[in-house]
Amino acid sequence: MQTPFTPELPGTVELEAVDIARGVQPRWAPYLFLAPFLAWLVAFALFPLLFTLYLSFHSWEAASGLSSMQFVGWSNYQFNLTDPWFWKSLGNTLWLAAVSGLPQHVVALPLAFFLHTSFRRWRDLVVGIYFLPFITSTVAIALIFSALFSTDYGLINQGLDALHRVPLLGALFPAEHVDWLNHAAYVKPAVALVVFWRFLGWNTVLYLSAMQTIPEELYEAAALDGTSRWRQFWHITVPLVRPMMFFAVTLTLIGGLQLFEEPFILTPDGRGGSDNAAMTTAMYLYRTAFDFGEMGTAAALSWLLLVIIAGLTWLNNRVFVHSGLKESES
Repeated sequence: MQTPFTPELPGTVELEAVDIARGVQPRWAPYLFLAPFLAWLVAFALFPLLFTLYLSFHSWEAASGLSSMQFVGWSNYQFNLTDPWFWKSLGNTLWLAAVSGLPQHVVALPLAFFLHTSFRRWRDLVVGIYFLPFITSTVAIALIFSALFSTDYGLINQGLDALHRVPLLGALFPAEHVDWLNHAAYVKPAVALVVFWRFLGWNTVLYLSAMQTIPEELYEAAALDGTSRWRQFWHITVPLVRPMMFFAVTLTLIGGLQLFEEPFILTPDGRGGSDNAAMTTAMYLYRTAFDFGEMGTAAALSWLLLVIIAGLTWLNNRVFVHSGLKESES
């Protein structure tokens, strides 16, 4: 006799999971539910991190297998610290992080204040337009700017050429086309401009979200006292968004020191352009590992970069804490 079909009731799977959990001691139940995430964390985060630390004390060619590892102690770190190319790449990285990072906040903070106080109905649309570069593919952005920076047909050089023909003002602009991505003097400003354009909207959204938590009564009271918008910005907005400023500057600092995609794609050779003028530390790390095959040296370089990022982040924290204490005392 054929057994009648019994449909599975909704919640049967959940009930089975509950029955399994009932057989586990209560103290182990949280770890049972966290087990998938912990397994992913160990396999794809913790293990690679510890392996790079272990690798930084060894000399290894990946193509030869793990058996070819040779312990070299601190030799990889000593080599990096005496390598002039490491210091050149670090100088380029700090230059790009400063020139592209500081203007982001100098522009984003008052821009967010302007959007917060002047735009009401269309604010979300305008913010979405500013945020669009951040969510756009880095490769697509770099390719577009490669065309814009083209020496012969780029729109930037064509615009400069048109401005050069303007009477009186023409002397301020170059008479010949600028080779932006192949000339050592121009490639870093070009990369910094792209990074600034991409992350300006991100910082604007961060500051705008912080400003929306400020009570409107503060601005209304200041307006009744005759306080100008400029003084409201300095004495109300800036102090109250200081925690977000610390968060945003920290993200910019970390991202700037890890800069890789923009200079890698913008420069024709993928190595930083002429004289490696835009070669960042992350790019040099990549070349050390995959062009030169020095995996141990690259691992040591990554840990040196981590120490530099941690040190500058700590310094940034001290600056914000110290300035906050001074402001509270005054």
